[in-house]
Amino acid sequence: MKKWIAGLCLALWAGVAGASAPTHSFTLDNGMKVIVREDHRAPVVTVMVWFKAGSIDEAPFETGLAHVLEHMMFKGTEHLGPGDFSRLVARYGGSDNAFTSYDYTAYYQQYEASRLPLALELEAERLGSLQIDDEEFHRELQVVLEERRMRTDDNPNALAWEKFQAIARPGTGYAHPVIGWRSLLAQLQPEQARSWYQRFYVPGNATLVIAGDVSREQVEPLVERFFSDLPAGETPPRPEQSVRPAAGERRLALTMPVKVPALYMLYNVPSLVTADNKQDFYALTMLAGVLDGGMSARIETDLVRGQKLVAGAGASYSGIQRGDGTFTLSAAPNPEVSLEEVEAALREQIVRLQTTLPDESEMARVRAGVLAGQVYEKDSVMGQAMELGTLSTLGLNLDLSETFADELARVTPEEVQRVAREWLVPERLAVAYVTPPAEQQQRSTLEATQ
Repeated sequence: MKKWIAGLCLALWAGVAGASAPTHSFTLDNGMKVIVREDHRAPVVTVMVWFKAGSIDEAPFETGLAHVLEHMMFKGTEHLGPGDFSRLVARYGGSDNAFTSYDYTAYYQQYEASRLPLALELEAERLGSLQIDDEEFHRELQVVLEERRMRTDDNPNALAWEKFQAIARPGTGYAHPVIGWRSLLAQLQPEQARSWYQRFYVPGNATLVIAGDVSREQVEPLVERFFSDLPAGETPPRPEQSVRPAAGERRLALTMPVKVPALYMLYNVPSLVTADNKQDFYALTMLAGVLDGGMSARIETDLVRGQKLVAGAGASYSGIQRGDGTFTLSAAPNPEVSLEEVEAALREQIVRLQTTLPDESEMARVRAGVLAGQVYEKDSVMGQAMELGTLSTLGLNLDLSETFADELARVTPEEVQRVAREWLVPERLAVAYVTPPAEQQQRSTLEATQ
């Protein structure tokens, strides 16, 4: 299945077709929330079903279960055999897929707008009567294990990042990979998938998003027809995912068969969901943009072109998630430059933000980048559905994108300095050095100097 990476992306807020696009929401008697976004520019529709169940909800012994069940949702229901769901979608000119993240799992179909009843009937079918066959489960589990091998186990950089995440977000469900630890993933059993489905895949834990050439008057009777008879169900509590108080500075040294060394630095910071002061979210967004957001950003100007310490480096803030967010710095050093030198240079960038106010030209550049993203992403119906589903599932306001640029405009240089001082501190930091084996590094250095 197509995997979507959750986190802050400025384009998330650009998936609206203008602030005037009508958006409606209502809730069925069984607790299912329904969101309808009207966009009549083209005769297309996207249907998504979001569940408040992701890999952070897994017990330590069942990592990867949320993703495995995502696969099983395409493998048969009371009235459909394995693969029939996607074959029906394709027969009527549509496309379908799904993704599992730490915070949620979501399924989508895209069609010409007249196929809306088919999309809703199919989603109601697998929500109400999924069948998990033992043999089919074990076959699909091998597919997931192979997916893990290709994406992570045989990819040194991905494997290094996975190991780093385990120390970067201790005590939370974010510390294990979405696809699961291989040894535990291989031991999953069909009954665990059935239990997950029964606990989390109920209308009361779901949000149905319909975006495109539709109206509420058209949608509501169809939704009532296909979903209203499904029992609400009850879901387990979802504990807060927080690295608070600060975990203390953590360091990891990894020797991996990577082509070039890499440095990872991650600070545990609030997300929009967990921040006591919501302004911290916008200030951290601006801070990340000051460091990394184009050729004139500080990292590119000072470390790449100026001191020529790194071949590439970046900074990002992931602040749209159910638990605490992350502020991440990463870099690949130039030949003959040590990871210690690169770390010192990045720490100096943080100190500079903590002691000197960013100037208004830097602030304006970041805001302009956000507005550009809004222009480029206006045409995506799928983007609108993604935005609405994400916000609803995380319990955030659906109109957040309409106020996002205004909130950034209110952020002052003093607030950027304040969040740098408050959150980018050693006790909230995890650092990883990733280096190739000594003989491989010597060969790479020799080749680079020839």
